[in-house]
Amino acid sequence: MPSTDYTERFAGLPRHTLTTGVTLVEARTGKARRRGLSRLDSLPPDHALRIRTTSVHTFGMRFALDLVWLDKRGSVVRVDRDVPAKRVRACWRARSVVETLAGQADAFLSEGRLSDEVEGDRGA
Repeated sequence: MPSTDYTERFAGLPRHTLTTGVTLVEARTGKARRRGLSRLDSLPPDHALRIRTTSVHTFGMRFALDLVWLDKRGSVVRVDRDVPAKRVRACWRARSVVETLAGQADAFLSEGRLSDEVEGDRGA
């Protein structure tokens, strides 16, 4: 049975502490991307999960999300706020999305870019 605790779910995944003091966890494996934040009981407001994708669903979510969509250079192309469970969101201009607790998107935005703070973030 998948863990409902974020510390177990994020164990072994790369993480970066941004200049704003928040933690960005990278879902780099297929398993991590498939599981995402689904079925977690909670997520600290200073944590987020970055997934390389152009679409996400919130089926199995137990809390609402803010979604920060990034292009291939890490520039913010869109922010979807307070996305409830059982929804699908897509952004075809994006190459990745940062999923965080609803109301926390602004903590992960720094001059409209995240990639400058995440080394080696020039993929896909």
